[in-house]
Amino acid sequence: MTVTDSVFGALGVADVADATTFVKRVPGAPEGFFAAEAAGLRWLAVDGGAKVAGVIDVDDDAITLERIERAEPTAQMAEEFGRALATTHDAGAAGFGAKPDGYDGPCYIGDTTLPMPDSGTRLRWGEFYAAYRVMPYADTALISGALSRRAYEDIVDLAQRLTDGDFDDGFEPSRIHGDLWAGNVLFSSEGAVLIDPAAHGGHRLTDLAMLALFGMPHLETIWSAYEEVCFDLPDHWRELIGLHQLHPLLVHTVLFGGTYGGQAHTVAKAYL
Repeated sequence: MTVTDSVFGALGVADVADATTFVKRVPGAPEGFFAAEAAGLRWLAVDGGAKVAGVIDVDDDAITLERIERAEPTAQMAEEFGRALATTHDAGAAGFGAKPDGYDGPCYIGDTTLPMPDSGTRLRWGEFYAAYRVMPYADTALISGALSRRAYEDIVDLAQRLTDGDFDDGFEPSRIHGDLWAGNVLFSSEGAVLIDPAAHGGHRLTDLAMLALFGMPHLETIWSAYEEVCFDLPDHWRELIGLHQLHPLLVHTVLFGGTYGGQAHTVAKAYL
């Protein structure tokens, strides 16, 4: 498997908005780009779960969403979001790597293709994470020179530990956002609202780890509120945050190079 940049990144995004809607339009967008976003948002719209931007319309070149009026994040918003996110995760998924219900097209994280197993494939979390989240991006980063040979070899060793089940913990697949960095959580007068998902069946810690990767307002409040709902998280779950950050770090290594390859290597070594 290889990971390639889509034409979306080269074309850029034309944003058009009015008082109630927000339109992202990209003529010639990659196949299924906006369909995947719409399917993910609809799938994440769980009763009692985290709020998501409502999908109004979607076609090959654009998606129209409800407009979100931004507001300053507060601790109360963060607390409510943490509890709601746990409810979203609890809605579950058909398996690790399962696509949103009713969608069988290509998937993306940002403007980059996101490998997924064939429909109906049953994988343990470690198998899925190694084969579809870690190694595709490590392979591509090595070929491009963004990742050193030593870093790659250590990541291969970690992928083997993942495949062997060393980090499996018995959690069932969760319904995750998949790209839950701070920029994809908009705070509004109605609380936190999710946008731009890479939604799939995954491990709940993946979303919690992504929140921490690039800085999130009131992160500790979000985490603590999450634990109030998901009270069976292992005591050492925070020690596993780096493991779940390895995938987005490798995505950034592929896209931007720079220091991300070194960061990915540091994270991988911590779990060998």
